[in-house]
Amino acid sequence: MSNAASAYARTSQTTASPREIEAQALLKAARQLQEVQANWTGPDKNMHDALLFNRRLWSIFMGAVGSNESEQTLEIRQNITNIGIFVLKQTVEMQTNPDPAKLKSLIDINCNLAAGLSGRA
Repeated sequence: MSNAASAYARTSQTTASPREIEAQALLKAARQLQEVQANWTGPDKNMHDALLFNRRLWSIFMGAVGSNESEQTLEIRQNITNIGIFVLKQTVEMQTNPDPAKLKSLIDINCNLAAGLSGRA
């Protein structure tokens, strides 16, 4: 099981609301990316680990909305998929042309979605 899936599973055992679980996972990914950005010394293991965690998390979200069992409306499913595609493209861009400024969009997306899921938006 991936680190993202493991963290997601551990979090799900301590919190009742699936929306809050998703928000916590997004915030964890955002914190890891912020840590890389704040302590930038060039591409390193921390950058790759943070990008991997975020990519796996988004892959889980995209897989969930792509499933026939998804309870979300088609519009929400399409929006999540579109954001997920953007996140994956930004991740590849960051890996091929590392620049800490490129992390901002990934951090902002995760924080904004987490706030919405938690009812803080």
